[in-house]
This record gives sequence, structure tokens and C-alpha cells, in this order.
Amino acid sequence: MQIGKVPENILKRSVFKQIHHRRPEVLLHPGVGEDCSAVEAGEGEVLVFSVDPITATEKGMGTFAVHVTANDIASSGAEPVGIMTSIILPPRKREKYLRELMGEIEAACRELEIEIMGGHTEISNVVNQPVVTVTGVGKVKKEKLVSTGGLQVGDDLVLTKWAGLEGTAIIAAQKREKLLETLPEELVDTAADFYQYLSVVPEAKIAVETGVSAMHDVTEGGIFGALWEIGAAADLGISADLTKIPIRQETIEVCEVFGINPYQMMSSGSMLIGCAKGNLLVDRLKESGIPAAVIGRATDSNDRVITNGEETRFLEPAGSDELYKIYE
Repeated sequence: MQIGKVPENILKRSVFKQIHHRRPEVLLHPGVGEDCSAVEAGEGEVLVFSVDPITATEKGMGTFAVHVTANDIASSGAEPVGIMTSIILPPRKREKYLRELMGEIEAACRELEIEIMGGHTEISNVVNQPVVTVTGVGKVKKEKLVSTGGLQVGDDLVLTKWAGLEGTAIIAAQKREKLLETLPEELVDTAADFYQYLSVVPEAKIAVETGVSAMHDVTEGGIFGALWEIGAAADLGISADLTKIPIRQETIEVCEVFGINPYQMMSSGSMLIGCAKGNLLVDRLKESGIPAAVIGRATDSNDRVITNGEETRFLEPAGSDELYKIYE
């Protein structure tokens, strides 16, 4: 495609044609020349916004883009309503790629019952790979709003699903041939299928209904980074047990191939939750088919630590995500 705005005829057939309207709160819809969207907020409701770029993967990036932003919104206790997308493609990409990308985005929105409210699509020689940025909006009653910094001393820390979830799916998709040199095909296929677990919207809803003080989706920096961040946001200490952090065998084996620490690898699809009754929340989540475990608690000290038997490791702010080692 040529550099510059995507032509109107391509927009209509490859972008607008795939967008469906499903939220009555959305008052202005995408269209040629329409630069804004509008969302109606009810009385006593708070609108929550979040924005995320996707750059770590090209395969499945439309799916990742929607879920990562929706997860941020769900972490505040809000119901995701819609997204706005910014898509920048290099000139070598053909219209077929754009159509497929929009198909992924719309499919993820359909799964979450949210709407594509608008956005921008452009071809540019400034980028050498696709860049998708999604801005999401959600709504929540003011009294139900949850913050990462709401953690309280003595709260249990609950982790849903498994550490390294997102990174495992990306590695299995991006480095399949390399993995097949040493790992069984069935294991690699199972790891690639972790895409199905990317959303934390269901567990966020259950957590809010059960009662929580803080929620934080586990993204770049992995579970170690998320533990540091939830403690730092509340200015509290953290004590977590490595042996209690759930992790899949597929993740362990995929990470060993590239010398990656799975506990410091991005893990969208996992939610870190602070609450007074962790075991009750774990039971409620499991009743809905969502694996979860109590992995630690918040303390009144300044230390944020991970224990593994007799060994103690002090947590630090997240640096470069371990996933990026696959590109070295």
C-alpha cells in the first residue's frame, strides 16, 4: 500500500465493513470524516480510559491489542465499553493484512461484547513492522472503582491462571520452528493456544462481586514486576511464596529454550488481586472455571520479597521484559 492515509475505498471494505455496533452508550460511530466518538455516561458512573501499544509480536497482534486494553479497564473494576484503534503499517504490507488484522480486532471485541468506536489507519515508512495502539473506555459506578494502590496491610494476594501466560503464547507463535528442534509438537501447539486465556474481564467481575481492595493485570515485567508495582502503588511491603505461584509446564519448557525467567515475562491473562478473603475468592473463581491461588500477602514493612524455601529474593522495579530475549 502507498504511504499516507489509507484510501477511502480500502477503509470502507477492509475496516468499516468489519465493525459492528453493539453498545447503546456509544453515540457516534466510525465513518469517513468522523474524527471523534461519544459515550453517554449514566448518573453516578465513572468513565475509565486506558491506552496500550502492541509491538512485541506481529502474529495475533489484533487479539492482543484488544485484550490488553480491556484487561487494564477491568482491573479498575470497570466494564469495558469500547476501543479506538491507531494502526500504522509499513508500505510492504498489503490490504489483505489490514483486513485480517481488523478481523482479529473485531472478533476479540465481539467476544468481550465491546465496540470499535473509531480510530486512525495509516501507511508509513517510519515503521518497519505494524504498530497497533488501542485506547479503551469502560464504565463503573463511582463506589465500585478499584485502584492498584488500594491494597491494605494483611490483604491476601491472589493470582489468576498462570505466570508467563502471554509471553508463552507469543514465543510459541513467533519461534515455533526453533522450539520444535527440542520440544514435542503437541507441547508447542498447546503453548500457542494460550491465546484463549488472554482476557481477565471474567475474573475481574467475580473479584469485584466478592470484594477486593486492589487489582493489577500482569503485563510487562511478569509476576515479579506486578508484585513490586502493586506494593509500590500502595506504599506497602509484599511477601510472596514462589512455590505457590501457578505456572504451566509448557511455559517452563518454552522459556528454557531461550534462557528466559518466566516470572519476569509478560503475562496478560493473569490478574493479581489484593483482598481480605483470598481463599474465598479462589473458591469463587474456581467455581467459574478460572484457576487461581493465594501466593502471598501485603505487609506493613518496606520489603517486597519472594521466598523459595530458605531462599529470599528482594523484588525490584521491572526492567526490560524477558520476552525480548527471543529477538536477540
